[in-house]
Amino acid sequence: MKKYLIIICYSSAVLCLAFCSKNSPPVNSKPIVNYTPPVLIDSGWTFETTPVFSDEFNYTGTPDTTKWGYDLGGGGWGNQEQEDYTNGPGNANVSNGVLHITALNQALGNEFYTSARMVSKKSGYLLYGRIEASAKLPSAPKGAWSAIWMLPNDYVYGNWPNSGEIDIMEQVSYDPLNVHFSLHNSLNYGANGHTETTNIQTDTSAFHKYRVDWTPYAVRGYYDDAQVFTFVNPGTGSDQWPFDQKFHALINLAIGGGWGGAKGVATNVCPATMQVDYIRFYKMIHK
Repeated sequence: MKKYLIIICYSSAVLCLAFCSKNSPPVNSKPIVNYTPPVLIDSGWTFETTPVFSDEFNYTGTPDTTKWGYDLGGGGWGNQEQEDYTNGPGNANVSNGVLHITALNQALGNEFYTSARMVSKKSGYLLYGRIEASAKLPSAPKGAWSAIWMLPNDYVYGNWPNSGEIDIMEQVSYDPLNVHFSLHNSLNYGANGHTETTNIQTDTSAFHKYRVDWTPYAVRGYYDDAQVFTFVNPGTGSDQWPFDQKFHALINLAIGGGWGGAKGVATNVCPATMQVDYIRFYKMIHK
């Protein structure tokens, strides 16, 4: 899922400041000749077995406010989405041990649908570690777009996509059995991001585990513990590896958007529901 798209005109000088690598030498310094990126080593990091943050959703009512906040409102969210995100119990609630995020055909503000976008930034974030969630994805007509994903707590390297994004799971309902793991940085983002697609025949009828293992060496994605994605840190700096900062998780269900609505939005797309059985964060064990 992408952020607000802001188009600003710059002079050529400002463009250079904005898009040159943060590791570029000062203007008056001598250029680096025959620079070779450092060789990174996979140290085989492991992860703690006790979660540092989790929600098992073993309660009834609205999601735990000590763990979750919300992104609220409409306006497209940089993706031409058609929902207004709320924190209302009709859009996010917990029952029978499961979180339900439900998109409704309900006008609010300037939008014709409501849904929820939950954010763990309040207390659930990591710098390197494992995040896994068990989820059942929406079985809906075309137009729904579900995601479990990660954003930085602080945009140290600039606005999206410069500070990075990790999409642990995305699914669009017009292509319901294909699930996507993606990574975005300042060089590869949006439709040109690093993406691997996995076919899961029962993703809308059964719970499956969606996981990321994130270390200084690589971001690796796993579905049901089978590795489906790898992006190795090239050692060239934040242009490709902004993933050396704290990240938190988001869980949301959008309606429409540049991807979710690429085949149109069915008039009966709502109600659509994504179910999450649990989400857990495990710290990486440093060597």
